[in-house]
Amino acid sequence: MDVFYAYTYSTAAWFGIQAVPLMLSPKLIITTLSTEARKSTLLEEYLCRSLAFALITLAIVTVLLTGTIPLSSSLSESEITSDPDDPKAPYAVPTLTVTAAFHAITGFYAYMQYTRQGQIGFALSQIGSGFLASMGCWCLVFGTEKGRISKRTGADKRTSGWPFKNDESDRKKGRKKM
Repeated sequence: MDVFYAYTYSTAAWFGIQAVPLMLSPKLIITTLSTEARKSTLLEEYLCRSLAFALITLAIVTVLLTGTIPLSSSLSESEITSDPDDPKAPYAVPTLTVTAAFHAITGFYAYMQYTRQGQIGFALSQIGSGFLASMGCWCLVFGTEKGRISKRTGADKRTSGWPFKNDESDRKKGRKKM
């Protein structure tokens, strides 16, 4: 579950990294990303700051809904899992799904803007969002279900012999070759 916590905190940090410049200096961001030199309007500055507040809110909601920061006052021995039946974090998997989709969409949009305008700010956004989208997808695929690992052998029980035969297992179990 360490990757799940790393994803949650990385997502919150990425939202914070994007929000701070938008909140503190929207004129700089607008001037840097615009194609022609001009003064920013009050509406552009308002929208930049509104986006910054939305990103900070999204970061806080992500950390709280995934159960990374527990909302109850009682301490429990077990850690929070991304299992849908976990009562400590019932919204962990839906939040993980939404944030991974958000990172994928923003990464694709930043890629489109980078190929059209060629500015480094879009390339950096593409790299960050793309990395978090792939990390979120990894958590969705491999981190939301408990593996079926044998306690006796330590092997995954879902493996099969197709397309290759497991001759060693057949020999130990006394099965005949066909």
